[in-house]
Amino acid sequence: MAEKPAGLSKEERAAVKARAAELRAQEKAGKTRAAGEQAVREAIAALPDEDRVLAEGIDRIVSEVAPQLVPKTWYGFPSYADENGKVVVFFKAASKFTTRYATLGFEEAAQLDDGDLWVTSFALVALTPATERTIAEHIRKAAG
Repeated sequence: MAEKPAGLSKEERAAVKARAAELRAQEKAGKTRAAGEQAVREAIAALPDEDRVLAEGIDRIVSEVAPQLVPKTWYGFPSYADENGKVVVFFKAASKFTTRYATLGFEEAAQLDDGDLWVTSFALVALTPATERTIAEHIRKAAG
């Protein structure tokens, strides 16, 4: 059995560094909606084409169904937070950790609780009318 190297991977170290830079930038620019929107636009623009199309779609859906969520970056990912600054939903590009699919994820602030089992993330490979409807339903519920 192959041994897993100790410590963080190169991609994980980059994500930690990105989060530290985000926190410094937020302190400098303030935690305003405009600053968050700009940071998310820049993060999305930096993505490879396939991931960028998905991220733009997620950004559009969140804006339409949960405009009360505030855009911000989180570990370099486009994310959307509640009024307390807690991340509710985020998009993790496939290219970020060289995975075969992007992830639409929900954090603990998401109001998705449903008994003993509920969704916390989806693998996302394409935006179709059906996937957009599913995403919109979950984001609407997650945002409260």
